[in-house]
Amino acid sequence: MQISFDVIVIGAGPAGYSSAIRCAQLGLKTACIDNWSDDKGRSSPGGTYLNAGCVASLALLESAKIYHALNHNLKAHGILTEAVSIDIALMMQRKNNIVGVLSRQIADSFAKHNIDFIQAEAKLLNGQQIAITPTNQSTASILEAKHIILATGSSPIDLHGAPIDNEFIIDSTMALNLDAVPKRLAIIGAGVIGLELAGIWNRLGSETILLEAQESFLSLTDQQISLEAYRIYTEQGLDLRLGARVISAKKANKKVTVEYQDSDGTHTLHVDKLIVASGRRPNTENLAADEADLLLDENGYVHVDENCRTNLPGVYAIGDLTLLGPMIAHKGMEEGLFVAEQIAGIRNPINYDLLPSVVFTDPEIAWVGQTEQGLRAMGEPIKIGTFSLNATARAHAISQTEGMVKIITHADTDVILGVHIIGTQASEMIAEAVLAMEFSASSEDLARTIHAHPTLAKALHGAAVALKNHK
Repeated sequence: MQISFDVIVIGAGPAGYSSAIRCAQLGLKTACIDNWSDDKGRSSPGGTYLNAGCVASLALLESAKIYHALNHNLKAHGILTEAVSIDIALMMQRKNNIVGVLSRQIADSFAKHNIDFIQAEAKLLNGQQIAITPTNQSTASILEAKHIILATGSSPIDLHGAPIDNEFIIDSTMALNLDAVPKRLAIIGAGVIGLELAGIWNRLGSETILLEAQESFLSLTDQQISLEAYRIYTEQGLDLRLGARVISAKKANKKVTVEYQDSDGTHTLHVDKLIVASGRRPNTENLAADEADLLLDENGYVHVDENCRTNLPGVYAIGDLTLLGPMIAHKGMEEGLFVAEQIAGIRNPINYDLLPSVVFTDPEIAWVGQTEQGLRAMGEPIKIGTFSLNATARAHAISQTEGMVKIITHADTDVILGVHIIGTQASEMIAEAVLAMEFSASSEDLARTIHAHPTLAKALHGAAVALKNHK
């Protein structure tokens, strides 16, 4: 028996659920297929982003920040406490409860919009057919659709020299589900994921070492911001080792022995847990039957054009499956909306140049647009304005004075080309910068915009005023 839809979405992560809901809102008969389940075997829409990524990480970081503040920061507020202990099981339960609530909200939204949500494995057979195998069943059935949207997300990359057993050598998903605080923890990779995990466990008491193969730190961010981040995170107690290439990792006697090389030679490190956080790969293995002839590149990414269309008519790929923009949730969500509207005959292109990026550490890092080093390499005439959070009253009131705002403009036109922030709530402040740049604002426009005082956003205003006074 074949069941037909206008649209079938494979994957219920941010890209997939956004696309499915928008399709349904536009009057398209829609189904969404997803195979993620919780520890009780129940469907759990939301993908890695919700179940084992950003949201789960944010929930744990908030708990870790509170624990750290109770142990280190309350005396300055005149608040005295007895010894504070930690219950990891309850902390994980809170995180899981948050994930569960948000996942149910997605499922409720599917029901509200009459979306057929099916918990199953899905495989693309051709441009209009999908074979689905429901969880815990072996018999497949066929679904048909005029349009198919692939949104299966990504998974952690495995390292040959550090085989994951999810007991001592673990991936980023397991790192958000530990049942105890490791006394000594190493993380392979000091990128976004590695840093976010390090911030959690370091605050909970782990001696945390990050092994980064690249010689530079956070190379995609503005260099001035990455240098400031390196200083802040090091002072917080993170042991950041750059140019450290891991050769092997082996478990023995309930420990992990890590061997790595840097410019000083070969070194050996003994830790209680090792987290492998060295990047992610698209989930395209077994996504399509061979006879479907879906075009992939050598790294498994789906080949798409600027409209997210694959080589198969009527089939689209969005989110982490493509190289259109970075692997970030809101990029996938925007692509989900874009493709849904495109199918319905509405065209609202995505401005990939103005996608904000965020590192959810403490303090946070957020940026949009171009970096100083990138603009100078192109020979663009630029002006730069900076403002320290230490100069804002609100930062002092909340004892979060580390960080700065940096605005880069074109020297001739004053149009804002890039905004880079490190500091508490940087992820919230960057939204104003994105909006300003979307409307091609100048730094003078930002400087003439009245900001409430005292707020952290005054730092953004201060950087714009600094540019106004730039000679």
